[in-house]
Amino acid sequence: MGHGSSAHVTEILARSRALGFLGPTTLDLQIEHARGFAAALAAQGVDSPASVIDLGSGGGLPGLVLSEIWPEARIILMDGSVRRCEFLSEVIEEFGLSEHVSVLAGRAEDLGHREDLRGAIDVVVARSFGPPAVTAECGAPFLVEGGALVVSEPPEGRAERWPAEGVATLGLGPAASVVEGSHFVVLRQAALCPERYPRRVGVPAKRPIF
Repeated sequence: MGHGSSAHVTEILARSRALGFLGPTTLDLQIEHARGFAAALAAQGVDSPASVIDLGSGGGLPGLVLSEIWPEARIILMDGSVRRCEFLSEVIEEFGLSEHVSVLAGRAEDLGHREDLRGAIDVVVARSFGPPAVTAECGAPFLVEGGALVVSEPPEGRAERWPAEGVATLGLGPAASVVEGSHFVVLRQAALCPERYPRRVGVPAKRPIF
């Protein structure tokens, strides 16, 4: 697993923060937090996924940092904001990252039904995407059987926020809490997500499954 962040990723993130796509926390701390996703996965026995979706990538975190830790992986930065996606597409091209990093604009509720993505991704990561039920419903449909959903949690977060019966509806196994600098939960895709999920745009938030 690689360490550190290259100058070009740091430059991209600095631009992203200047545009308001990242919070005011120092870039060093935000990069360290992004690395925690890889550490949390490694703690669960996953070291080198072949494909990763950054769900609600926003300003490019954690996806851009993970693209350096896993240079052989296909990384998809997914976000519902056209403006953020246009920025990410431009800088990825500018800095020569397009060989293994791509940007996909759209809502996860729609994209989760795309044949080329559904049940095809090894790892889905989510940072500040939404409540547990929404994140699980929007992330699980992309995962292969045996894949992993990794979500950053607030310091007071507990695995109980991800009830086993609720996540099982989506084919996910029980949540494992991992502390790697920050708090994360890792859920393995025990079986492919049922076809009815994700429900149409907005429904996961209005009628959460747990």
